This record gives sequence, structure tokens and C-alpha cells, in this order.
Amino acid sequence: MATWPAVLDELIRTRRGALVGFAALLTGDLTSAEDVVHDAIVKSFSRGRGFAHVNQADAYVRRAIVSVFIDRTRREQRFRDAAPALVGRPDAVVTSEGNVDLDRALASLSPQLRVVIVLRFYDDLTVPQISSAMGVAEGTVKRYLHDAQAILATSYGEDFEGVADEVSVVTPTGRRAR
Repeated sequence: MATWPAVLDELIRTRRGALVGFAALLTGDLTSAEDVVHDAIVKSFSRGRGFAHVNQADAYVRRAIVSVFIDRTRREQRFRDAAPALVGRPDAVVTSEGNVDLDRALASLSPQLRVVIVLRFYDDLTVPQISSAMGVAEGTVKRYLHDAQAILATSYGEDFEGVADEVSVVTPTGRRAR
């Protein structure tokens, strides 16, 4: 088993760029992504957890990135709710060239929906893998995928239609949704 300093060194040397890229898809901001990755690494290695290999550490840190991102977003939302000023979000996500600005489109989703979309289409994870990574039921993941696709398609047009068509979703009443 490798020592934790050696695994940490290799993780930062070889995987930092990919981890920051992953976090940037969630945060929509490179500076925030670097902060999230830093916090996730500290959280992962400060608990005395021994990682046998950098791949194991990478997987654990990726899961921690999701948790740190969701926690930060919730904390920021609580602050905005308590603050008297209203905070708006940009409405237009279509660029002058007619392309969809993915960062702004993802920013329009709640943290959970954004995480599911990034894990599914950036990390190419399956529903069971996303369920495991987020610590939620597979049905919840399917619901999040369906809801995210519906929001993106409604708000931003056909570029997002059909993204989650292959995901079967069961509604709270037990009937299958489209």
C-alpha cells in the first residue's frame, strides 16, 4: 500500500487538471472549481483514509467534489434567501452564433440536477453509477435526469430535447412518465 503523501502527490500531479475540469462544469467558474477541488482533496485526505492507489483516491475525491459543490450551493442559497437583495441569473444562454452556452445552461439548474447531468454526459456514468456516486436511489437519479432535460428543453429549446429520452422515469403516482 502506498503512503498517503505519495498518493496525494501523484493525484495532484497527474489528475488535478481533470478534477478541476470536472468541478468547473459544476461551478461554471474556474476559480470556484479550483476552490471546490482543494476543499474536496482536504476533506478526502484529512480523515486518515488510506488510499491504496491514485485511482481509488481520484474516485473518492470526485465524489467529494460533488458533495462540496452541493454544500456550497446550499450555503450560498441560504445566504441569498436571508439577504434582502435579489440575486438574478442571466436569461440568455444562446450566443450570437446560435450555439448554446453550456456553462450558463448548467448554471440554470439546481445543484442536484446539474450534478446528474454532468455525471451522466461528461463522465458518461450509468444511472446505477450516478446513484452510487451521489448516494441516492436510482429512481431519484432518473427523476433528476428527466427534470433537468425538461427544464433545459423548455428554457433553451430543442438543443436539449431528447437528452434523457432513454431514461425511464416513474412518477410519484407509480405511472411511467415519457
